[in-house]
Amino acid sequence: MEIKTSYINTILLTLREQYPVVNTQLAHKTPFQLLIATILSAQCTDIQVNRVTQVLFDRFPTPEKLARANPDEIKSIIFSTGFYNNKAKNIRACAQLILDVHDGIVPTSMSALTRLPGVGRKTANLVRSVSFGMDTIVVDTHVHRVSRRLGLSENSNPAKVEVDLMEIIPKTSWNDLCLQMIYLGREFCDAKKPLCHKCPLQEICPPRKENG
Repeated sequence: MEIKTSYINTILLTLREQYPVVNTQLAHKTPFQLLIATILSAQCTDIQVNRVTQVLFDRFPTPEKLARANPDEIKSIIFSTGFYNNKAKNIRACAQLILDVHDGIVPTSMSALTRLPGVGRKTANLVRSVSFGMDTIVVDTHVHRVSRRLGLSENSNPAKVEVDLMEIIPKTSWNDLCLQMIYLGREFCDAKKPLCHKCPLQEICPPRKENG
């Protein structure tokens, strides 16, 4: 699949004009808190996660405190994020492993992060980008959908979409582009009812098909 540089540049410029300032919407004060918040965000909105973590991080702000927390208390706090049994198990185990293996400090490498319970490539890349300023491609459901609809990737596997984007997007644009795609996905490019007629990319977006 060959994609013209001019097409890529138009996408980057349009999204930059539409969303000049982008930041993760998950509330956090430390890399550890962002890591936990991102684990909790699976199948849950950022708004709801922020409501939950306001309480969770007030009680258990560090790996030490979360690792020693009563599992039932964690479950009661994060219940509304969904899949609370598994999430409670993962975030507690994640905190413990950070203590045991990394001296209480969130690691920066992809291999170390993805060895933590509940942490996949999306979560690891988000933490590496936001907390450590590393250039990464974060493929969440919005980035996955928008990338495929724009014809930037034909893959259904998020890891392969990540590779596709890394090959065609300038590295200096990786972090902002992913957040801009998330914003675009939420505002215009909905999975079921996209507002194509209002989308700033409507003039260059390929004809719509059910591809993500």
